[in-house]
Amino acid sequence: MKLLILPVLLLIGASPAPKWQRIFDGRTLTGWTPKITGRAAGEDPLHMFTVAHGAIRVSHANYRKFGGEFGHLFWKAPLEAYQVRFDYRLFGDPLPGIKEWQTSNSGLMIHAQSPGTMARDQAFPVSLEVQLLGVPRPTREPTGNLCTPGTTVVYEGKRDPRHCILSSSPLLPVGRWVHAEVEVLPGGQITHLIDGKIVLRYTGAELDPADKDAQPLIAAAGGALSLRRGYIALQSEGHEIEFRNIELQTLR
Repeated sequence: MKLLILPVLLLIGASPAPKWQRIFDGRTLTGWTPKITGRAAGEDPLHMFTVAHGAIRVSHANYRKFGGEFGHLFWKAPLEAYQVRFDYRLFGDPLPGIKEWQTSNSGLMIHAQSPGTMARDQAFPVSLEVQLLGVPRPTREPTGNLCTPGTTVVYEGKRDPRHCILSSSPLLPVGRWVHAEVEVLPGGQITHLIDGKIVLRYTGAELDPADKDAQPLIAAAGGALSLRRGYIALQSEGHEIEFRNIELQTLR
């Protein structure tokens, strides 16, 4: 009898699996806040971020050329342990005036500072960037890389000073829809997946005391460097991109 009862008790006591929730309704930007270099949080007079055909579109249709207007679209709530998944598609031509490295380049920022704490002329939020690339571009690089504006991580067992760490993803062409996922575990391990395959894993995210944008955040945290939570944000770097099917699963 005990052998029959035990599984039932285990099922009764088991916690339900976390549910996935859509954080973009496919029609509006409700819950999302833009922060564009040179403007206050919430201002987007040239409509860099719009909705078209069920996707968030990063559009430069109203920009004649790039003048340093890096943009980020922030989801409303800070996150700590979670999974986020979405589809993205780089498309069209780069905006005139960008630097070579901006070609076919965008990203998803995680553990980002809030948009309201960014300086008006700050280019990037202090964060971890899940870099989204396509080819052709001047340097043939994979997608799903990590870049570290104002931060550092532990990669392959040691703190890595590089600004960008390449993933193992194949080269993917501009114009193709790509499925991306990011897993942030309670212990701080972070994993990037592209089209269902693990392409990068790291841990130990910290604020960089040598970075001028990170320094006010470190001071506000009483000198603590550990970076275990923050916002997610979709990036605009001068090449058009669309995001769709954006879903979030909180792990605690």
